[in-house]
Amino acid sequence: MRSTRATAAVARLNARSEGRHYTMALTGSGLLILRERVAGDDHPLSAPLALDEFVHLVDSLGPKKEVRISKSEAAFMKQLIRKNRAP
Repeated sequence: MRSTRATAAVARLNARSEGRHYTMALTGSGLLILRERVAGDDHPLSAPLALDEFVHLVDSLGPKKEVRISKSEAAFMKQLIRKNRAP
């Protein structure tokens, strides 16, 4: 579970970031380090972090994925705004 959550976060970051390749490294003490691979050489981007901190850091990097809203959700949100303005 530990490496799966971290690996999934790095995979999401790689999917969002075209032209860049990120990897992770596990230290002997069980901490995780984010690395960027440039021209076949890995450069560390973070200090060794615990799992939760590592996932939070990785999710905060790169472009954010646009949240898609269906037509029915948009209409429902409009109704909520109208109801809040009415006395």
